[in-house]
Amino acid sequence: MKNDKLLQRVDHVINLGNSLYSKLTPETTQFKQVPREIFIEYKSLGRSLIISLYGEKSNYYTQFFNYTKHSFEINLTTSLNILGAIKYEVENGWLDNLRKIVSSEMFSDFLEMSKHLLDEGYKDAAAVMFGSILEEQLRLLCKENSIETFTIKGDKELPKKASLINDDLHKAGVYNLLAQKSIISWLDLRNNAAHGKYTEYTIADVQIMYAGILNFLTNSTS
Repeated sequence: MKNDKLLQRVDHVINLGNSLYSKLTPETTQFKQVPREIFIEYKSLGRSLIISLYGEKSNYYTQFFNYTKHSFEINLTTSLNILGAIKYEVENGWLDNLRKIVSSEMFSDFLEMSKHLLDEGYKDAAAVMFGSILEEQLRLLCKENSIETFTIKGDKELPKKASLINDDLHKAGVYNLLAQKSIISWLDLRNNAAHGKYTEYTIADVQIMYAGILNFLTNSTS
């Protein structure tokens, strides 16, 4: 995991939050407040950061979300303390370790189920599941390397296609050209299976896909 890039992102949000203390108004009352039109950038960046690291159902996100509903000084201070705790976890590698444990257990279970389907001759279902496992790993690699997995279209935030994520990861140097080309072929096979083009590939192709993805997962989570 490239902690330097991630720490820079965390620090950016923390520094932005700290800069808001000078914006607190009015100075003569007990309940100072940051103007909402200024607070919204900090709130949005903080929430986006936590979702990308821990997910929307995490305790960190719930706490940060609740404390940034308002922009009083106490809300700013408490939300900054939450970001400080996150920074501590990132600096000490705790976030990286947690991800590896969770992803390892999850991928192991899904791979076992998918391999069982393949062994029983259900090549189409197995191909779809292998492709889903691969795509999830690509998204995890994006999170670890501070690569966006969403794109803005109009006023909507949409998830990037796996093919675009594959290109972004290769451009960022996360893996080499050979790995990128292999992933393209695996995603194509998955798409054929998902769209009912079952004659476009054989069970031997899915077996090769499984072996390749297993090797990719081993190398990228080590």
